[in-house]
Amino acid sequence: MSDQHKTPEELEAEIALQREQLAGTVDELAAKLDVKSQAQHKVAALKDSATTDDGRPRNEVIAAAGSLVAMAVVLLLWRRRGRH
Repeated sequence: MSDQHKTPEELEAEIALQREQLAGTVDELAAKLDVKSQAQHKVAALKDSATTDDGRPRNEVIAAAGSLVAMAVVLLLWRRRGRH
């Protein structure tokens, strides 16, 4: 149906629908521009992936941290030994 043959109610409904769609688009753009909120969501997601449901670190995280500490110790010992 062309715009010339639409009733005022149909035009109002179409305008209301377009307003809702525009409001949704504006909300999506605002969310993309909210860097602080995005950072908070990423931190929360990382925390969730690194901890169990009761808040304890996952075994994989503990193992990775232990490996990093062991590598740092080996590197320090290797450097010290190379100086002597």
